[in-house]
Amino acid sequence: MPPGWTVKPIQRLPDESGLDRETVTQGVEIDPETLIDAAGVRHAPVTAPARIVSLVPSITELLFALNLGDQVVGHTHYCIHPAPLVAAIPSVGGTKKIKYARLQALQPTHVIVNIDENPRELAERLMADGLPVIVTHPLVPEDNVSLYRLLGGIFDRAAKAEALAVKFERTLAELRQVAWPRRRVLYLIWRKPWMGVSRDTYIARMLALVGWETLPAESEARYPELVLDKALLDAADLILFSSEPYRFLPEHLEAFARDYDCPPEKLRLIDGEMTSWYGSRAIRGLDYLAQLARNDF
Repeated sequence: MPPGWTVKPIQRLPDESGLDRETVTQGVEIDPETLIDAAGVRHAPVTAPARIVSLVPSITELLFALNLGDQVVGHTHYCIHPAPLVAAIPSVGGTKKIKYARLQALQPTHVIVNIDENPRELAERLMADGLPVIVTHPLVPEDNVSLYRLLGGIFDRAAKAEALAVKFERTLAELRQVAWPRRRVLYLIWRKPWMGVSRDTYIARMLALVGWETLPAESEARYPELVLDKALLDAADLILFSSEPYRFLPEHLEAFARDYDCPPEKLRLIDGEMTSWYGSRAIRGLDYLAQLARNDF
């Protein structure tokens, strides 16, 4: 995580919370004491419609899935889903640098940030200006359930959040019933310099659900710069080129095979949204990974 961010343990509702998992469309009550974000801040449930600015693309999509689209008043230009609905909402810039005056003019009641996506200094400035900031930081796939319940509890969408939680947990349970063969994968997110993911990232833990172990096995950095030597390339059963944040294309794979004398059959493009976006898309991401693994990719 970026230096300076302080993260508290994820707050999870116990399985024996008493919620009727098959009738989640009925009234669901969430204990306000559980509405604690990744920075350890407790948030009160809203008592009136909110004005939300989301600085996290996957969470913007999740807000629409929670039927909160009419309360989203701002987003980043990387927030592209759900199109075209999100296109009608003002953009405040990128995830690292925003047009601060534009955000202020939107008069948000809440701003949602993420530890991997947004600079700590930006969150601190927002807080100093008196804006309620919700800090998120899913680290494992299971954290999606806590994320659904956190936002559903704050914004009066508990029943919808619980419906997403049920669907996610059911899909995850089905995935875990399969004995996936172990494969070592090199997952690339950038070039010039080459960068990958460490095993303590959300991406790596999603891949691990289908038996894919990321390389390198150990790394101090969560998103390390890589030296693509023969030992590393030979150790990988597959080399995966993500569609984001760098948009790898088929011609990049052709050049890689030539430049590194690497067998083309080891090289694959992979949809980065399906592996790195938490929130509502994570449910589709589980199905996507299962399909890839079943087809031996």
